[in-house]
Amino acid sequence: MLQFLAKSRRGLKGFTLIELLVVIAIIAILIGLLLPAVQQVRAAAAKAQCSNNLKQFGLAIHNYASNNGSNCPPIMFYAGGTIAWNTFWGALMPYMEQQGIVNLAANSGAIWGNNAHLQIVKPYQCPSDPTMGSGLCTTGAGGWAGTSYAPNYYMFGTNTSNINGSAANSSQYNIGNIPDGTSNTIGVVERYSSFNNYGWSNAQIYPTGANWGWNSQGSAWGPWGLYQPQIKPTPHGSAHPYYPQTGHSSMNVTVMDGSVKSLSSTLSSTTWSYACQPADGQPMPGDW
Repeated sequence: MLQFLAKSRRGLKGFTLIELLVVIAIIAILIGLLLPAVQQVRAAAAKAQCSNNLKQFGLAIHNYASNNGSNCPPIMFYAGGTIAWNTFWGALMPYMEQQGIVNLAANSGAIWGNNAHLQIVKPYQCPSDPTMGSGLCTTGAGGWAGTSYAPNYYMFGTNTSNINGSAANSSQYNIGNIPDGTSNTIGVVERYSSFNNYGWSNAQIYPTGANWGWNSQGSAWGPWGLYQPQIKPTPHGSAHPYYPQTGHSSMNVTVMDGSVKSLSSTLSSTTWSYACQPADGQPMPGDW
């Protein structure tokens, strides 16, 4: 019996080194094939979340207009009452299920008062924004809650007025009288939350000066030029605060009719310019 077991054990064959290397190589190939698929799924999920955020902005803008005589939320304005000074993102908060932040800021003189500027609003953040991190800006308005989006200055901020000795920005147009039409006008763009090389940031409820579409801590896009979107710029390198930018393969925007568009990286500068200006009077090119 012992002799039989000994012979059986000698008959068992283990892996040779070559066979082991072949198995390892096959596993490595399978992992190599799987990783891009996983990355694509993650990218698609992040883009879907971003599109959902932008859709919520469109609904919030229209709900704000419905309750304010069709007027659009200004980039910076004096609201009076318990808030006094308010911003574009602050004006949308009651329509984004963020009334708690508005209540926190009440009687402070501004939407950013009573530490309301520290409150992170998840729909204001894109999962593909490589500068978002903890949800707080790391440059400019460091420590303030950041956002991955910005209102189009040409739509929401071109009307400048003086209120209580301070300049304020508001829209020249309401939902019903945009000269080029709601379906041909961009309302909100993607924009990184921090710009390390420039010391700027994109804080969600920081006060924005009237002569600036955004300032070093503001969150409005424009007015220095109709700069085309940067597609996946490096956050510590090419990402520039004068431009809108996206961490996706294409720029997502909220259109003023409430819809969301994904604009190709090959979109012409002419089309981008027409889409950003609500009253240029030009027909939209075919790549829109």
